[in-house]
Amino acid sequence: MNPLHEEVVELTRQLVRFDTSNAPEAALGRKPGNETGPAAYLLDHLTDAGVDCELVARDPDRANLVARIPGTGEAPSLAFVGHTDVVPADPRDWTHPPFAAVVDEAGFLWGRGAIDMKNEVAARAVAMAELARSGFRPRGDLWLLAVADEEDGTADVGMRWLLEARPDIRPDLAINEGGGERLPLPDGRTVQTVSVGEKGTYPVRVVAVGEAGHASTPSVGDNAAPLLGELLRRVGRGMPSRTPSALVDRTLELLLGEPVTDLEQAIARAAALHPVLAHSLPALVGTTMAPTLLAGSTTRNVMPARASMELDCRILPGTTETDVEREVRARLGPDLAYELEWPEQLVAGSASAADTPLMTALTEVLRAGGDDALPLPVISTGFTDSVYLRAAGTPTAYGFSPFRSTSAEVLTAGFHNADERVHIDDLLLAVTFHVDLARRLLG
Repeated sequence: MNPLHEEVVELTRQLVRFDTSNAPEAALGRKPGNETGPAAYLLDHLTDAGVDCELVARDPDRANLVARIPGTGEAPSLAFVGHTDVVPADPRDWTHPPFAAVVDEAGFLWGRGAIDMKNEVAARAVAMAELARSGFRPRGDLWLLAVADEEDGTADVGMRWLLEARPDIRPDLAINEGGGERLPLPDGRTVQTVSVGEKGTYPVRVVAVGEAGHASTPSVGDNAAPLLGELLRRVGRGMPSRTPSALVDRTLELLLGEPVTDLEQAIARAAALHPVLAHSLPALVGTTMAPTLLAGSTTRNVMPARASMELDCRILPGTTETDVEREVRARLGPDLAYELEWPEQLVAGSASAADTPLMTALTEVLRAGGDDALPLPVISTGFTDSVYLRAAGTPTAYGFSPFRSTSAEVLTAGFHNADERVHIDDLLLAVTFHVDLARRLLG
């Protein structure tokens, strides 16, 4: 490996070794996040390269890293963006310990965060360090924002809070997580996804309402648990009803080469082009409402009067509270007793235009590197901090990092799953991509 490759591999491994699992404290049994560790490590690495850095924290244990190479003001500003927290990992399910950062003989780096997204944080940090060491003086500010609390967000110590606390951080362009999957299609084309937007969130708690009773006499009372079971059956996996969307239509038209006239048929045809599309596209055409958290009686011998399930609703840009409630009630039907509770406020999805100087530069960098894949603008099924960036005034925020040695199947299977891993060659590929992108846009 050349020195730049060694640098990014080592930095990624060090970041993975910080256990920054982020979930509610009750679920973890300890304080979540602890992102100050990797943030401070990144600060030391970048400071040694001559980059101006600071830690900005609402909670001293959950710091955000803000780094900047100042520009002359002659070009738009660009932010490299990432988060340093990860979802929890159960080591019993892993081939290698999830925080050991093992590199196997095939060149894969295993660990929680190897894909989501300490790999991209490390690559963007090394790219910024390399630019600084080379004496790069951009025409526009170049930022690196490595933030806390993206995976859970309830502590409000990450991107949303940072942008509120620091109105000076308003990049014109941002490159964040999402996208980068290379998808070979049956017609000989290869497309590479670029997330130009993300779904929002509006979770709902469905509470089945019955009557409590003694568990030794199941016919007395009206046990809410079986009622919840029927409601759960009606929700099923929580796949959406088809909703027209110009954003989704654009993706389908690029894949199919013709306008969308029948959404159901277009989704079926496009989903058949690649296994990754078979999962992502059907989830994009409306509000998903996956059942996740279930609760019933707190005592085995008491049949509960109330039992609940939480639906993790992911919503397209433009979807309202009323839209979500209407769809949930339509799925549940009118004949069973239930109540709806809304544990969090709606966080709207959003999207950037697909035809921008950032998309042009991204495409040119890929072409210059010998990559002939066609950029495919998509809406991400998941939420990212790009939503907060757009809301604060960043018009163009994309999710993208290139992958060639990590297949799309391995890449997508790694998100929030066991055996998350990335090929180390893609770490160097990401560094050179971000260096070239910054030079093309700001040089």
